[in-house]
Amino acid sequence: MKIALVCPASLPATQFGGIVFLAVDLAREISSLGHNVTLYTTDLDFSNGPNKFNKKLPRIEKIKNFKINRTHVWFSIKLFFINSSMSKEIEKDRPDIIHTIGLRSFQSIIAWRVSKKLKIPLVVSDQGGLTTHPFLTESGMGLQILYKIQNYFIKKIINHSAAISAANEYEKEIFLNINKKSKIEIIRNGINLETLVSKKNFREKYQINYKFILFVGRFSKSKGIETLIHSFNKIKIEKEISNTKLVIMGVDFGFEKEMEKLIKKFNLSDRILVIKNPPREDVISAYGESEFLILPSQWELSPLVPLESFAFKKPVISTNSHGIPFTVKHNDNGILVETENPNELAKAIMKLITDENLRTRLGISGYNFVHDECNCISMAQNSLKLYEQVLKNTHNK
Repeated sequence: MKIALVCPASLPATQFGGIVFLAVDLAREISSLGHNVTLYTTDLDFSNGPNKFNKKLPRIEKIKNFKINRTHVWFSIKLFFINSSMSKEIEKDRPDIIHTIGLRSFQSIIAWRVSKKLKIPLVVSDQGGLTTHPFLTESGMGLQILYKIQNYFIKKIINHSAAISAANEYEKEIFLNINKKSKIEIIRNGINLETLVSKKNFREKYQINYKFILFVGRFSKSKGIETLIHSFNKIKIEKEISNTKLVIMGVDFGFEKEMEKLIKKFNLSDRILVIKNPPREDVISAYGESEFLILPSQWELSPLVPLESFAFKKPVISTNSHGIPFTVKHNDNGILVETENPNELAKAIMKLITDENLRTRLGISGYNFVHDECNCISMAQNSLKLYEQVLKNTHNK
């Protein structure tokens, strides 16, 4: 089978988030089963920021058994990257099926248009927020117009799609609200357990001689960093946490300055370590050496960061917002709190930091969860079954 995976970013832009890892893992696992897989994407590289595009990256790059086909972005608005020449690349290769990941993107529009033009079946996944992202209604006039334009195309893409791959039941309902006739298959997001092995000494590199709790994610308001800092400020004088610090690792998506001001305001510079633009290997080693992970997001569809923490038997404190409870399950593999509630988050931190048995129980449950359900091998196998069913249905029409 000749498969086109389409997404707005890929290697080396790992800081872009879950879309990159999902697409690369799908490409690697499905190609290892003997299929011809090409990942069509942009030349985003993140070397100097979230909107840096690198013409020096190889246009075609072979990685193990699959290819990455990069085309240059000549214009971008926020995370909407315009690389119109991608269309010709997909048309030239004429795949049997197209799977686009990240619907609120220009790349999904290209995938849809090529699918229509060449009558190639289209499978879609979101991972980027169809209607639920909190900032879709809080942005300025220019972005509001962009979102409305995107919404128009999102409906067109969904209505045209042969099948939809949804990460959980919450996301499935969002799709059904857009088109009740959509064929939707729930395929859990998965992580690559082979790469999640700590090879670095995180404490030694960053001269950390204390226990630490961890945040990994974009420096964005929607990630709940403000709530996290407020909650840590509330408990900083507690005896049980006197030898524990907070490590925040990530890339700026508009909230870095506000975050630094807040840390300074509460005199937390000696209790909070901020690591900007961390190498991937440092993030992996931080998981393994932390006490637990905190993801206080206002919004997530199906986050991968908790799954990565689970791979190291580390529990997660997160919020009960949107799709998160389908990944972080309260009192099973983590603790869930209300969004934007520093008092409740502070209590959860204290509860987990003072109860080693609870940390162990929740961590083991999370570890079993990723090994049994949320690994990239299962995700790829289930995706491949969906492709085969779509092609079978197409040929039978």
